[in-house]
Amino acid sequence: MSVSLAKVATEFLDRPGLAPSTVRSYESTLLPVLKQYGRWPIELLDRESIGEYLNDRKNLSYTTHHRHQAILQALFNFAVEQGYIRVNPLAGLRRRKPNPEKGEHQSDQTIHYLTTEQLTVLYQQLRSDNRLYTLVKLLHCSGARISEVLALDESDMDWGSQKFQVLGKGNKQRWCFYNDEAAQLLEKYRKYYRFSGHSALFTAKQPMSGHVTRLSYSTAYHRWRTLTNQNPLLRGLRLHDLRHTFATERVGLMGIEELRALMGHEKIETTLRYQKVTSERAKYIAKKAFQKL
Repeated sequence: MSVSLAKVATEFLDRPGLAPSTVRSYESTLLPVLKQYGRWPIELLDRESIGEYLNDRKNLSYTTHHRHQAILQALFNFAVEQGYIRVNPLAGLRRRKPNPEKGEHQSDQTIHYLTTEQLTVLYQQLRSDNRLYTLVKLLHCSGARISEVLALDESDMDWGSQKFQVLGKGNKQRWCFYNDEAAQLLEKYRKYYRFSGHSALFTAKQPMSGHVTRLSYSTAYHRWRTLTNQNPLLRGLRLHDLRHTFATERVGLMGIEELRALMGHEKIETTLRYQKVTSERAKYIAKKAFQKL
C-alpha cells in the first residue's frame, strides 16, 4: 500500500522526544517540499526529483541549503526504518558548494571576530534598541547561531540554570549557556519590551495589523545593519561574527573538545581554526602595546 510523503512527514514530526524548537525547525524546512510533493507516494520520490527540488532553492545560503538537505535525508532515513521505502534516495548526495562571489566560504574559512574596541562601540551603538541589544548579548555570550536563537520559544529556556537547547547542524542538539549580564538583560526585555501574544522568545509586532509574530532574521538583520553602519568601526560586521568572537575569546581558556561541544562542530578541525585566529589576535594586541609604549 502506497504511503504519501505528507503522511511520512507527519509521523516523522510526531516522534516522541523531539524538542518543540526541533519540531518547528523541521516543519519550516519541510513545508515547501510538502507543498510540492506532499501527495506523492514516497516510493516515487527519487534522487532526481528531490535533487532538482534542492537545486531550485537558490535563495538559500549554502549553510542553510546543507541544513535543508540534512533534514530531508533524516526524513527519508526514517521512511527506510519504517519500511516505507527500501533505500534513501538522497544517500551520498553531494552538498552544494559555497559561492565565494556571494561571500560564502567553506566551513567559515574566513573568520571575522570583533575586537575589544569594536565590542565596546557596538554595545554603545545598540543601547537605543533593547531587543537587539539583548539578542546580540545572548549571541555573543552563548556562541549560538542567529537562526538557533530566533527559533527559541520562552518555554525552551531554562531560566534557573541560564541555558537553552538548540538544534544545530547535522540535526544535533546541544546546550548553550549565558552569563548573569545576559540573564539580567533578558529579564528586563521580557518585562518591558517583549510583545506578548506569541510563544517566541524574541517577538515583533506588525505596524499595520498589530499582529505579533516571531522576530524574523530579515527584521533583525535590517535593524543590525542600520545601527552598525552608523559607525565606521562596525561597518560590514555580521551577526554571525558574534559566534566567531565567542569562540576566539575562549580558545586557551578551555579544552578544544569542550569548545567543540559548545560550538556544535561536527569536525574538530573546524574548532582548531580558532587557535590560528587567536595567534593572529595575540600579534595584533602585541603591536598595539608597542604603539602605546
